[in-house]
Order: sequence, then structure tokens, then C-alpha cells
Amino acid sequence: MKNTVLLAIAALTLGSSYAFAQSQTEKEVTETIVASNAFSHKNLKTNPDDYSSKGALEFWSSGGLLQEIAPTGRPDEYEAISITPKNIRVITLVEGQAAVAQYYAEGSLKPKGSAAVGHYMTRVTQVFVKEAGKWKIRSSHWSPITGGSGTSQTTQ
Repeated sequence: MKNTVLLAIAALTLGSSYAFAQSQTEKEVTETIVASNAFSHKNLKTNPDDYSSKGALEFWSSGGLLQEIAPTGRPDEYEAISITPKNIRVITLVEGQAAVAQYYAEGSLKPKGSAAVGHYMTRVTQVFVKEAGKWKIRSSHWSPITGGSGTSQTTQ
């Protein structure tokens, strides 16, 4: 009986420290998404520091083929943008090293040189890796939700 109680206490202790560590990754990745969104709103462009030093692969909500993104990021610029990430969920793959985030992005935007999108509403899945202490995008998939639309931008 005594050994069973000790094992249960050990399991709870290990489980609690793992849950805390997992929560830290979830918190950091969520903060990265929110900060990137705030950067875009303030600067009317995507943050060039968002992407992995190895670049990334993406499917855009406008459709088209798989896009290869350079380590310098996407060169997107906007005349206006009011996209908000909602219901962010993060799955830790390797604690402190890799995670997958899924969320909704909703709002409106007017990319430079493209038509405005008044009701942008899409599902997002992104793979993040930690490089030099910062979470970076390695892959993204943006998929419009019925009733919303993808961007008006065309693939390259």
C-alpha cells in the first residue's frame, strides 16, 4: 500500500511538471501568433522575423500550389488589415522545440496591389520550431471557412 501511494505521488509530480512545461510551449507559441498579428496591424506588412532560418512551405487561402517561403518571410504589404486570430490551440510536439498551432483568422484586409477582402475568415494550421530562443514558422496552411473568403492575392 505504501509503495502504491509513493508511486501515485511520483506520477502526479512528474505529470504536473510535464503539464507545466507543455503549457509554457503553448503560451509562448500563442504569444508569438498574437505578437505577429500586432506587428502586421501596426506596420501594415508581415513580420520578416516570423520565419525559420530554413524557410517554410505554405498553402495560401487564395488557393494555388505549394509556396516556398524564404527565411526572410513573405513580402506582404497592406493598405489596411484588421485580421484577428481566434481560438488558438497549440499542440506541443517536442517540448521547447516544435509545436503545431491551429486557430481561426477573421477580419478584413486590403493587400497592396490586390482587391480588398471584406470578410476574411479562414482556418490556420502552422508548424513552429524554436530557433535561437524564438518560435519561427516552418509551415502554414490557410483554408477558407464557408461563408468567408481567402485573400485576393495570387500565388507566385
